[in-house]
Amino acid sequence: MSKNSKAILRDRVNQRNGLLVPGAFNAMSARTIADLGFEAVYLSGAGLTNMYYGLPDLAFISLRDVVEHTCAIRDAVEIPLIVDIDTGFGNALNVRQTVRALERAGADAVQIEDQTFPKRCGHFSGKDVAPVEEMISKIKAAVDARQDQNFQIIARTDARAKYGFEAAIERAIQFTEAGADILFVEATESMEEVRALTKLLERPQLINIVIGGKTPALDQAELAELGFGVVLYANAALQGAALGMQKSLGQLKQNGRLDEDPSVVVPFLERQRMVNKPYFDSLEKKYSY
Repeated sequence: MSKNSKAILRDRVNQRNGLLVPGAFNAMSARTIADLGFEAVYLSGAGLTNMYYGLPDLAFISLRDVVEHTCAIRDAVEIPLIVDIDTGFGNALNVRQTVRALERAGADAVQIEDQTFPKRCGHFSGKDVAPVEEMISKIKAAVDARQDQNFQIIARTDARAKYGFEAAIERAIQFTEAGADILFVEATESMEEVRALTKLLERPQLINIVIGGKTPALDQAELAELGFGVVLYANAALQGAALGMQKSLGQLKQNGRLDEDPSVVVPFLERQRMVNKPYFDSLEKKYSY
């Protein structure tokens, strides 16, 4: 399935009609995304950091963390999987190993960014970018490391925040020349910039809509009309889950009990359906003696 899902993802991105991709932070959130009918899922580095460690997106996760969660998500869902690898966990040689490990784990694409280490959320202040030559070497290493040519390299630049929109575009063009399949100019700050991206850059592009972040939120239909390949909501599931926990546990704390109210919690049977228990019940019967 992994090879097929890589080809599916490449074809969908190349259609440039705004493939809507939510971010996951674990296998359960990825299963929910697939269950709702989304065509692809994104393993968010910020989401993984927030939900696995309870820490902010400040480069606390490791390659091992990302590989383990990629394996778990791939085992849980069959839809194409994009994986956030931050700055690649080191230099170009480290990027090579990162790509090899994640392709084996079941990723169909990886996203690498040009921030200096330790990186931070693209919508935080105080970030900086590495020399463009360093990022180019990482992209080339990533391209050379992949085994399946349908495995895509998404190159992200965070240069907009410090050096301006034109500098970010210049970097993205150089990333294209280095072999990136998809371009990602992070944290554009106006409608004019968003609308200019697909006119200025040749390769398919990903736009990241951060709820409460710097980039203006346009409807998926409008972004599709503009020609974006991917419309990413990296942490919508995380923010929804966090609110759900606050709501249900707040009610438990206040009342001293919590009933099976479908407006507050997922019912028990629905929870079992979401984790595919009926399928494992059938397997248990099949292998019983």
